[in-house]
Amino acid sequence: MGANQTCGESAIALLEANGVDTVFGIPGVHTLDFYRGLAHSAIRHIGVRHEQGAGFMADGYARASGRPGVCVLITGPGLVNAATAIGQAFSDSVPLLVLSSVNARDDLGKGRGRLHEITDQQAVMAPLTAFSRTIMRPEELAPAIADAYAVFEAGRPRPVHIEIPLDVLAGLGIAASGSRGRRSRPRPEPAAIEAAAALVDGARRLAVVAGGGCVDAGPALRRFIETAGAILVPTVAAKGIVPDDHPQSLGSTLSLAPTRALLAEADVVVAVGTELAETDHWTDRLDMPGKLIRIDLDPRNLQRDYPPEVAILADAGEALEALAGKVAARPFTEAARIAALRAEHRAGWEPLARKHIRVLDALRAALPDDGIVVSDMTQIAYTGNCYFPCRQARGWFHPQGFGTLGYALPAAIGAKLARPERAVVALAGDAGFLFTVQELATAAELALPLPVLLWNNDALGQIAGDMVSRGIPEIAVKPRNPDFQALARAFHCRASRPRSLAELKAALGDAMAAEGPTLIEVHQDAPFLAEA
Repeated sequence: MGANQTCGESAIALLEANGVDTVFGIPGVHTLDFYRGLAHSAIRHIGVRHEQGAGFMADGYARASGRPGVCVLITGPGLVNAATAIGQAFSDSVPLLVLSSVNARDDLGKGRGRLHEITDQQAVMAPLTAFSRTIMRPEELAPAIADAYAVFEAGRPRPVHIEIPLDVLAGLGIAASGSRGRRSRPRPEPAAIEAAAALVDGARRLAVVAGGGCVDAGPALRRFIETAGAILVPTVAAKGIVPDDHPQSLGSTLSLAPTRALLAEADVVVAVGTELAETDHWTDRLDMPGKLIRIDLDPRNLQRDYPPEVAILADAGEALEALAGKVAARPFTEAARIAALRAEHRAGWEPLARKHIRVLDALRAALPDDGIVVSDMTQIAYTGNCYFPCRQARGWFHPQGFGTLGYALPAAIGAKLARPERAVVALAGDAGFLFTVQELATAAELALPLPVLLWNNDALGQIAGDMVSRGIPEIAVKPRNPDFQALARAFHCRASRPRSLAELKAALGDAMAAEGPTLIEVHQDAPFLAEA
């Protein structure tokens, strides 16, 4: 770009200098100077049908690639439309860089009725981001982006929002540079590692709860549990980091009572890269009377709710490697207990969950080991959170913390764009699918080979069941659905309704190789899902 580039062009050049290859957004009257920069950039722009879709796509892109997902959004409604997705990324520790415009500097906070005006847009974004910053001078832009990457690289990854007033955006920019340097994560203190190793060596029953902070620490986690003879309980965010069928793993079953009972019996628990939040275990509080070791990048997590005997502020992988090198090697003696607990889990599935399992088994059989499932807030995904076996990291994405409907389809688009060599499947319920169904147009436009596995129960099934169980009349939980087959075809997508598990498996396989997305609809009352 030339020396007289605008600040909007400078922003795009800075993204490119920092390795960004894809951004998501919709051009608008208040983002024209961003798009002036994109027109001359190697960055791929993905035009979405709704800004919430842009946020979810950036989330899926980030989870699949391990790099920040990026959105470019207009002032006011564009940014607020994406707020749900930004909140989801904040809750699940997903790195997003959100660039937006804001009203001109002389208008900020005035409430003059300017187009798209929010009197304090930064305040709207502040609770949903690691930080929200207004660029009042062009010279502030590069440091702000450097600070964003410091969050992504060295701290707990979360969204960052950078807004540029319209007069700054269209004004003279700055030269872009990629020489900001890379930030390092904190290293574990040797004294803390020694103290933790002493507790581990003295344990009679050792359990490890691993969260999403371990997503890139699979080898270190595996070495530690195998050296120390520990039982592994990954959270949903950690599915597949160590293969779920590893003999020392109980899979992501922290929400199941038998697994929580085991944790209550452990005399030492290592919690690494996890908040131990309500949405990890679905109880008010875990019963863990044993001694607790916590490893986390977020200093607030180290003492919140479950104060530990030993706290280690460090990258999960480096801390686990250090621990594995210090503890005494001992054999795993809990194989019989693990087998018994897995059998207890299998025996505890209710009839509806067993229907889910038949579909999930067909999906597992059709999906390569490195395939990615992006799920929505739907009952079949809740079963899958515990049941679906993952064998690789970054293979199961669920909107766990914030619990947003509409996540699966757009996030799956983002994941497929990030990792085109991996099969990606969106798993959605009928209600959640309709939240972001318009992004089928985006997937079709991009000709993505994306199966959308739609679980249709013609209801908000979880909420309907909760109403019944609490004696509340079922209100607004059984809305009239469209013809999903016709709807998919209206978006120029393929559609099918399998009549057997064999047809379902074949349809999934075909859809992974198709040119364009395929809606595969399975109704909860389909005869082939009935008990044999």
